[in-house]
Amino acid sequence: MENIVEAIKLIAAEKDLTEEVLFDSIQAALVTAYKKNFGNNRQSRVTIDRETGEIHIYSQYEVVEEVEDDELEISLADAKELNRDYEVGDIVEKEETPRDFGRISALAAKQVVVQRIREAERSSIYEEYKDRENELINGIIQRINNGVVYFDLGKAEALLLPKEQVRGERYAPGMRFRTYLAEVRQTSKAPQILVSRTHPGLVRRLFELEVPEIQDGDVLIKSIAREAGSRTKIAVAANTDNIDPIGTCVGPKGNRVNNIVDELGGEKIDIILFEEEPEKYIENALSPSRVTSVEMIEEKTARVVVPDYQLSLAIGKEGQNARLAAKLTGYKIDILSESQAEELA
Repeated sequence: MENIVEAIKLIAAEKDLTEEVLFDSIQAALVTAYKKNFGNNRQSRVTIDRETGEIHIYSQYEVVEEVEDDELEISLADAKELNRDYEVGDIVEKEETPRDFGRISALAAKQVVVQRIREAERSSIYEEYKDRENELINGIIQRINNGVVYFDLGKAEALLLPKEQVRGERYAPGMRFRTYLAEVRQTSKAPQILVSRTHPGLVRRLFELEVPEIQDGDVLIKSIAREAGSRTKIAVAANTDNIDPIGTCVGPKGNRVNNIVDELGGEKIDIILFEEEPEKYIENALSPSRVTSVEMIEEKTARVVVPDYQLSLAIGKEGQNARLAAKLTGYKIDILSESQAEELA
């Protein structure tokens, strides 16, 4: 165990760990090695001098009136010979460092120390990425196996599962992507970092990145409904006077929203104005179609009437526009043409 202090400092710097974490790990490992090599089942404590690297082992004994197990206990009378202040129930420590402990325990301790270092590294990675959940993260595709895309994040690896991949989006080793860090799981092995290209949070973070007014709180994102790879609806509102939230998000010549569309591989984005009044909010959400009227017929259910020639646009291809509007607003939306509404009247 020569030069242990220098070794710990080097390992800590190389692995980006704190020296104290390594000292604690090594001390725990040495307790295990001591018990294994010397057949000692007593409670023990190991100390490592932070300057010299000297190792000391102390066995612990409980002070009792009458000793029943001399491996674990010491009589009150014997304890008071060591220190008159000892009382029943106290713990007495005796140094019992074997003369050849360093030589005998080094090999046994090595494997445990390596394991503790790995655990500390995993814990460090877990904490770092756990703090970044729900944020954007950049990664380079390292490999693809059984449909799972593996991203190299630098210090760790992230998984893009098939269900989090955008249909039609191309993935190949060496390609760089922005992804949404959806979840970090602690496992018995390395932390599992799960990212997404389909999560609505990806759109939210891209707008926050592209639109300074959102970062500043002058424009608020109220709701997002997304069908990844196809279309997204995002509802925004102004938090200050004299600001156009839609125009702000679109940007000069559409450059802000176009940058996001490019990032999402051409996914269409409808930016609509949030309204507190449900009828107006639903009307806006059905954009780009025109709406004749909106009537609340039940709690969380609205009947929308549109011009006959706007019916297919309001519903959208395979019902997408209506489906996204309902998801965005939180209301069930029944859409009728003006002719259909007249027949019901």
